[in-house]
Amino acid sequence: MAETGKRDDPYQQFNFLVEIDGIARAGFMECSGLTTDNDMIDYREGADKAMNVRKLSGLRKYTNVVLKRGYTQDKSLWEWRKACIDGKVQRRSADVILLDENRSEVLRWRIHEAWISKWDSGPFNAKTNDVVVETAELVHERLELV
Repeated sequence: MAETGKRDDPYQQFNFLVEIDGIARAGFMECSGLTTDNDMIDYREGADKAMNVRKLSGLRKYTNVVLKRGYTQDKSLWEWRKACIDGKVQRRSADVILLDENRSEVLRWRIHEAWISKWDSGPFNAKTNDVVVETAELVHERLELV
């Protein structure tokens, strides 16, 4: 408990929005892949008498961000993907915005130079009453918590 007597509860994961430049501010049912990673390089100098290996930081890598939402009449994600298919890759910035219980912004992740590398619609199944889900996989060059 904080010194003020207020609890510092963690935020719930269901309350978020996604903003994509030139497309929309939209609700998605799922967002995953907000991950950063570095390659590790083993390095040893020949003059090192202790024969220790140093661990150096290598290339930074960012996992693809996967967005899922119930399919509607909005075709903006498909149109963005179609431009990529046609060889006209449109790189965009996107923000994933975490909201608190009052729907106020508390955290924002910014994705830079993103484009859709994979798009999926479905599956379709006549034996269920689930909604059709549209999935877009974004490749990008940088992620930051702003």
